[in-house]
Amino acid sequence: MREQYRSEDFVERDLAADPMEQFARWFRQVAVGGVLHEPNAMIVSTAGADGRPSSRTVLLKQYDDRGFVFFTNYDSRKGRELTANPYVSLLFPWHPMARQVIVTGTASRTSREETVGYFRTRPHGSQLGAWASAQSTVVGSREELIARYEELAARYPEGEKVPAPPHWGGFRVVPETIEFWQGHANRLHDRLRYVREGDGGHGSAWRVERLCP
Repeated sequence: MREQYRSEDFVERDLAADPMEQFARWFRQVAVGGVLHEPNAMIVSTAGADGRPSSRTVLLKQYDDRGFVFFTNYDSRKGRELTANPYVSLLFPWHPMARQVIVTGTASRTSREETVGYFRTRPHGSQLGAWASAQSTVVGSREELIARYEELAARYPEGEKVPAPPHWGGFRVVPETIEFWQGHANRLHDRLRYVREGDGGHGSAWRVERLCP
């Protein structure tokens, strides 16, 4: 199974000076017109203390010059692994446009204020689900999970304020590298990678390098 990608060249002069602005450009392009279902879906890869990796699809909820934010149960596998080992990789697989964005960096928890602020915007059912599911733990049956949810629904009916779980919140991934991958015919893909230089503070700069496909 093989496909010849046919795209315009993606060259250094087309890049934004800052990788988050470049990400915003590409994200706007993939988000309009319904070309992609859930363009904010990304693959988050972490590693345990034994070095074994794990990956899962998570929805990006915010991005700005500080990094990429997603929310999860801190007691889940990814939550526990990121707490022990903050190094993380994000992959945005925008296949219909023959594009990928690959991020490496470090994750840290968002403030409680940010977490609560976002939790308030979630649909009522999703708020209850955050309490009902002890994410990544073994459950006896789907019926058991539904029973937990229904108990919570009775305690917090529609319109009732649901408190944000203390074990649930956001992670912000501060990028160290961001690679923009554009597919082309004959495997001559464009791979332009921003690499952070400096200490990651306001004084840090970005170097751009081209990688062989």
